Formats: sequence, C-alpha cells, structure tokens
Amino acid sequence: MTNHLAELSTLGVSIWLDDLSRERLEGGGAQSLGSLIADDHVVGVTTNPSIFASALSEGTRYDADLAALAADGADVPTAITSLTTADVRSACDRFAEVFERTGGVDGRVSIEVDPYLAHDTEATTAQARELWQLVDRPNLLVKIPATAEGLPAITAATAEGISVNVTLIFSLDRYRAVAAAYIDGLEQAQRAGVDLSTIHSVASFFVSRIDTAMDAELDALDTDEARALRGEVAVANARLAYEAFEEIFATERWADLAAAGAHPQRLLWASTGVKDPAYRDTRYVEELVVDGVVNTMPEPTLRAVADHAELRGDTVRGGYAEAREVLATLERLGVSYADIMERLETEGVEKFQQSWDELTERVSTGLQVPGRQ
Repeated sequence: MTNHLAELSTLGVSIWLDDLSRERLEGGGAQSLGSLIADDHVVGVTTNPSIFASALSEGTRYDADLAALAADGADVPTAITSLTTADVRSACDRFAEVFERTGGVDGRVSIEVDPYLAHDTEATTAQARELWQLVDRPNLLVKIPATAEGLPAITAATAEGISVNVTLIFSLDRYRAVAAAYIDGLEQAQRAGVDLSTIHSVASFFVSRIDTAMDAELDALDTDEARALRGEVAVANARLAYEAFEEIFATERWADLAAAGAHPQRLLWASTGVKDPAYRDTRYVEELVVDGVVNTMPEPTLRAVADHAELRGDTVRGGYAEAREVLATLERLGVSYADIMERLETEGVEKFQQSWDELTERVSTGLQVPGRQ
C-alpha cells in the first residue's frame, strides 16, 4: 500500500496535526503524538481555544492539575494559562528531535493568544511575550490573529525575537499585509541586534471556510455559471496567495534579510477539513501541494490522506492564471470577494471567542469540582 503521507512529505509539504490533548501526549496507540510523529510523518502541531476546550472535556487526565490549581486558589485565567502552556511545552519537547533535524523549520507547536484581545494591539503583544516566556521553548509559535490591530503586534513580537503563527488569514490583501508586518519586524530585530536565524513564522491561510461562504452565495444565484464555480474559490485563493509569497520573498529587500540569516514566512494551509460532503475529503490537501508549505490537518483529514489521497505533484504553480479567472468570474457574477473575506475574519474571531468561553467554562467547572467524573 502506498504511504501517501510519506509521499506528501517527499513533495515538500510539512504535515502538521491540528489537535492536541493530554491524551495524545500521555496515551498510547495510533492516535498518540509519539505514534503520529514516528509513523505518520507529522512534524508539527497547531492548537486553538476549541481544541483545548475539547481536550478538557474528555477523560480525567487534567483532574490532578485542576485540583492542585484549585488548592492554590488559582483563578480561571491563571488555570487556563497553566494547563495550556503545560501541554504545549510537553508537545514542544516531543518535537525537539524534529526541530533539530530540520534546523528549526519544523517541530513547531502553536499556542494562541486570548481571542478577546484580537482588536487590542498592545495587549496582544504583551500576551505573546508572556506565552513565549512561559512555554520557554525555541520551537514554540505564538498565534496572533491577522486583524488590522494584529498586524502591528506581529511586527512587535517578531522584533523581539518571538516566532509567530499568524492566524485567520482569508484575503490576498491581508496576506500581503501580514508578510509585510513580518518583514518589518525582522528589520527591527536586525537593528536591535537579534539573531534573525532564531526567528521563524508561518502565515495560516484559511481554506474550507471560504468555500462554505462562497458556495452559499453562488447557490443563491442559481445559474449554471455560478454552480460551475462551487468549490473552486478557496483553492484559487490559496494558489494566488502562494504566487504572492513567491513575489514577496524574491525582492531585494528580502534578499538583504536572508543574507543576514532570516527565514521566509511559510504559508500554512489551515481549515483543511472538508465541510461539504460533495467534495473529496482530501481536496484541500491534493489541490494545494507545493514545496515549502505546511498543511495542518484535523486527524480525520490526515487519515483520509493516508488512505486514499491522489497526489499529482505540484498542484499550485502553473495554476495562477486559472485562479485569477475564478476570482474574476466571481466578481462578474456580483459576489463581493472583499465583503465575504471581511465577514469571514469577523466570524473567525467570534468563533474563537465562543470557544474561549467554552474553555473558560470547562476550567471553571474543573476548579470547583476537580474530582469530576
């Protein structure tokens, strides 16, 4: 049987898991982090508030820590920080060998700032600094949302030598702004005497959520031309983001930074679990294969890729003209790309805030009843 995950890795795509829990860290079997690293070519992990809320709802592996925190009189925010940074620190240690072997490119684990800070630049920067210090591992990535207020926080964190995973990127304009914020931060770091070779970053460009939103607009038009565009926008958008990546990191400005040891901000395909059952469950992996990117997958997508992915080599380069035509057709049909991308960002922040509320509730309950069944 063909090992499709090995094949994907050979094609230059870094496979990261979009999940983390105490069960994965401490348990055994095929779902354990150790097994995923050893057998499934997983070389990184991303987390978010929803993932941690789910982790705390399953089993009893957090009970001892919750009991200790309750005994110490910890409040909910302190407990959340303690529990999540402990898991991320442990995951960073599990990936230490991958981190060393890849020169810091992979072996990365992400932790997100409080999504309620998404529109507060200074508070986001302060918490990014706090998380970086608390986890205290060189293979950490601190997730900062790509809101307008998040952009200067990306620059500030990068300037301090903090490696950042920029999340919730939907539009091409915002992606370009994110890359510019990263480069600005590197230049500030260089002036401050920070070793640029220690700084890494990824730009998490969301995929499936775009098709979900666009398909609804296209279905409402109920025309043959609109129906033909279903399921095409997200991949086209991502391919054009990669085209922008190639342009941004081929400039003289970037060459000067690279000569000083800087690393390009890699594109990471996020939200790659297919939400429409009409589409192949491996679609957002197969159609976005190109050397040097990351694809972070929920486990069902990872297993689907392992089982029946149809990989055709590079499926990004060479598709730029067709991708531009997809977006041009969308506008011709009267569907506003800009409006939908703005709405997706707003909804994305709100969804993470809702997950944060759920995480807060679960931790609050655990502190009150640490011996829950």
